Amino acid sequence: MTSTETILGNARVVLADRVIERGWVAMSDGRIAEFGEGDAPKGSEDAAGDLIMPGLIELHTDHLEMHYVPRPKVFWDPIAAVVSYDGQLATSGITTVLDSLRVWREDGAEDVDGRAGILAEAITTARAANLLRAEHFLHLRCEIPMPSVVEEAMELIDRPDVRLMSLMDHTPGQRQFRDEGKLRDYYRGKGAGMTDAELDALFEKRFAYQKAYAATNMREIVALAHKYEIPLASHDDTTEENVADAISDRVAVAEFPTTMEAARGLHQAGIGILMGAPNVVRGGSHSGNIAAVDLAREGLLDILSSDYIPSSLLMAALQLPQRVPAIDLASAVRTVTKTPAEAVGLTDRGEIATGKRADLIRVHVARDIPVVRSVWREGQRVA
Repeated sequence: MTSTETILGNARVVLADRVIERGWVAMSDGRIAEFGEGDAPKGSEDAAGDLIMPGLIELHTDHLEMHYVPRPKVFWDPIAAVVSYDGQLATSGITTVLDSLRVWREDGAEDVDGRAGILAEAITTARAANLLRAEHFLHLRCEIPMPSVVEEAMELIDRPDVRLMSLMDHTPGQRQFRDEGKLRDYYRGKGAGMTDAELDALFEKRFAYQKAYAATNMREIVALAHKYEIPLASHDDTTEENVADAISDRVAVAEFPTTMEAARGLHQAGIGILMGAPNVVRGGSHSGNIAAVDLAREGLLDILSSDYIPSSLLMAALQLPQRVPAIDLASAVRTVTKTPAEAVGLTDRGEIATGKRADLIRVHVARDIPVVRSVWREGQRVA
C-alpha cells in the first residue's frame, strides 16, 4: 500500500514513552513521516482532541471461530466469515492480528476442531482479493496430547504467514482447569449440551491421550518451531514445573499464566507475560484464576490479548492506568502495540516513530467507553 501525505492535528498523540497532549502526526507513502507538538502544519485533518495511537497488535484471538461457526453445527462460508471477522477487528482498532487456529482433531468435541487448513486458506483467499482491512498472520494453537497434532502442524508450518505457535494442554485436572468442575462448567456454558456421563467419557479419553502422546508430541512440536524459527508460547502455566518446561522449550511468550507463582518465575526468566484484556475489563478471570490487574500491580504484565472479544483490547489498555496508577497511558498502550509486535518480530510497527508503518487509529472516549473513529493501515484509511 502507498498513500499521499495525510496530517492529523489537534490530537493527543500516544508515543511509546509519553503522550503529547496537543500534537500532530504526518503520514507519507505508508510510513510515519513526522510528528510534533503544538499546531499542525497547514492542511491537517482536525482530530478534535481525540487520541491518535498506533494500531493495535493482537497475538491471540480465536474470535474467527464465532464467525465461522455462529451456532453449534452451523458452518458459515469461510471467506465470508473471515471478512466479517476482519471488519470487527478493524473497527476495534486492531490493524495487525495473529489469527489463532486450532491445530488438532477430536471427534465429537468441538465444531471447529480439525478445520485450521480451511480457515488458513480462507484468510489467504481474502487477502489476495484485497478484502481485508487488518494485516493477518497465523498463530497455530497446538493441543499437545492430541494424536494428530504434529501431522496437522506440519501441514501449515511452512506458510509464510505463521508467526507464533502455542503449546497447550487442556487435560482435565491441570493448568487452567486444575479444578475439573470448572472444565465441566466450561463445556456446559458453551451450549454443547453434554451430560455428565458424556463428559466422563470425554475426560477419560483426554487422560488416555495425554498419557499416550503428550511427551512425544511436545518434543516434536518444539523442535518443529525451532527448525522454522517460529516463536513459541506456553499456555496456562500454573506450577514451577510448568515454568521450568517453558524455559527449557525457549518460549518467547507465556499466555495466561494462572498463578502469581508461575508469573513471577516466567518474568524472572525474561519471558513475556500475556494476559486477557477481558480479564482486565471484567476485573478478574472467568475461570477463577489470577486477575490480570494483580499481575500488573506486581509489574508482571507485558502484553494484553482480546482473546474472545476484540473490543476488549482497547478498553483494557485505556482502563489500566485507572486500575493501576503506577502504569501511565503510554505504558498501557505499549501492552497492545509495541511489545506484542516485538514479541513476534514485527519491528516495523507498533509505535508512532519516524519511519515506522503508518498503522494508526483515532480514538474518541466518552463515558469511559472508547470509540474508534478512524483506522489507517500503511497510511490508507480502512475504517
